[in-house]
Amino acid sequence: MENNRNFFITIALSVLILTLWQVFYMNPRVEAQREAARIEEQRVAEQKKAAEGANPGAAGTPVPPQGAIPNAPGGEAVTAAGREQALAATARVRIDTPSLEGSINLTGARLDDLKLKHYTETVDKNSPEIELLNPSVLPNGYFAEIGFVGNDKTGAVPGADTVWKVDGNATLTPATPVTLTYSNDKGLTFKRTFSVDNDYMFTVSDTVQNSGATAVSLFNYGRVTRFDKPAVASIYVLHEGLIGFTGTEGLQEHKYASIEKDKQFQPGKSTDGWLGITDKYWAVTLVPTEKQPFQPRYAYFEDGRHRYQSDFLTDPINVAAGQSATVETEVFAGAKEVAKINAYAEDRNIKRFDLLIDWGWFHFITKPMFWLIDTLYKFFGNFGLAILATTVVVKAIFFPLANKSYASMANMKKVQPKMLEIREKYADDKMKQQQAMMELYKTEKINPIAGCWPVALQIPVFFALYKVLYITIEMRHAPFFGWIQDLAAPDPTSLFNLFGLIPITLPHMLMIGVWPLVMGITMFLQMRMNPTPPDPTQAAIFTWMPVIFTFMMAGFPAGLVIYWAWNNLLSILQQGVIMKRQGAKIELWDNLVALFRKKPSPAE
Repeated sequence: MENNRNFFITIALSVLILTLWQVFYMNPRVEAQREAARIEEQRVAEQKKAAEGANPGAAGTPVPPQGAIPNAPGGEAVTAAGREQALAATARVRIDTPSLEGSINLTGARLDDLKLKHYTETVDKNSPEIELLNPSVLPNGYFAEIGFVGNDKTGAVPGADTVWKVDGNATLTPATPVTLTYSNDKGLTFKRTFSVDNDYMFTVSDTVQNSGATAVSLFNYGRVTRFDKPAVASIYVLHEGLIGFTGTEGLQEHKYASIEKDKQFQPGKSTDGWLGITDKYWAVTLVPTEKQPFQPRYAYFEDGRHRYQSDFLTDPINVAAGQSATVETEVFAGAKEVAKINAYAEDRNIKRFDLLIDWGWFHFITKPMFWLIDTLYKFFGNFGLAILATTVVVKAIFFPLANKSYASMANMKKVQPKMLEIREKYADDKMKQQQAMMELYKTEKINPIAGCWPVALQIPVFFALYKVLYITIEMRHAPFFGWIQDLAAPDPTSLFNLFGLIPITLPHMLMIGVWPLVMGITMFLQMRMNPTPPDPTQAAIFTWMPVIFTFMMAGFPAGLVIYWAWNNLLSILQQGVIMKRQGAKIELWDNLVALFRKKPSPAE
């Protein structure tokens, strides 16, 4: 019974790891290759100018403008010089905050130049800052824009090609808002005020003054538009693409591939919520005013240039002659830091803004796991130490159950002679053999499946920690000690180049670092705590399983591998202490000796 149980656990874990390998490694690689082919096809596609957004006709309904999209360079990489040239082509207002630097494009009053001061592309301190937003003329164009849709009575209203004038201060800081103005020939004056906090939230306040003789009606729109996709293909445990939370439908998530297929998705109208585009670590979202109902939309456009867009359009805003009206939109553009996202949701009353971070279906495990690691980090000052401490805490929480399981396993070892006797006695009668086994379990008060609990408990904790390491920006570029400078990335060393002593570039599958080796060794020792299965097939599986896991885990985040290795070591110590207390023999040494002992030849 015990051998069968161990065999089934082994098979289940092997299938689980192979599935994870396919989902988290192979599928993203295939998707990345498909994306490279798509970009190449897009590069040679016809580049034509998309029409500016439509005005409402006699029976038409206004829609957010798709925007006049200039022709972009081909698919070549964007150089720093090319970006600076694009920025210099239009007049701009500088942005300078503790967290951001960039500029507002006075053509369209767009946020299309934004860098994150606290984040770099690599762990190298001299690495370039993350460029979140870029001008639309670049292949990686990405911007947020607020504007209006008018009609014949309103005349020209601010849109993608409107050139605004600066009124007063020309540098946007947390202490100094910037005001822009635009007037048309129908007596409408638009006054736009940009303000920003110390982190990543902009507030765009638009006041429309009607100096004409008749009332006018116009619509306010907002859009986040992006021309490229993340360089690294996303995996199934994380949503990247168009996102929002509005109306009665609640959370909307549209991956790039799905919106390319569906073209457009339009949920019901709303009076609160948010929408935008999210990456693994960064996001750009719009939060329309709560005073004005709006229609959200998620779309993919193929005219001119392929692009992805989350936008909204308000209900008509009526401005009587001699009167004014004000609408306000908040724009989040920055890093998805957990504490700041939660603070925005609470302080600014943004409905379910915390869902901008993809905690997944098992958020009730993932969120507490992050909270525990983050709390311990504040105490230790190192996320690696926080992960080690988290493992100890989790072990302590489940200690009573694990203690019972290991005690039952120890008792199973003590009665193994009786089990073998029953198997031999009823070798030809499986029914009587099972009945005798059940009677033995009942007499000795043994639960034959108790040993499964430590493994079963480790799986949800494993997934929760993987999710935390993968999605939270707090783990990005978080160092441990020595060569581990990014706990969210795989161990960069490899056994096959003698851990860097041989200057050769290895394929990904041969990047077997120090920590994966430690994990494999501890797993091997843990499995050798138990008697070797008599069945040769089971014995071979138990022998090779640590090797397979070592190769599989090598591509996982280093923080996860460190957790597993540390967890294995604690399990070995815990199991050893419990077995000693129960008077059961610890098989580790005997199994190691037997493994390396020379086996006699058939002739001997």
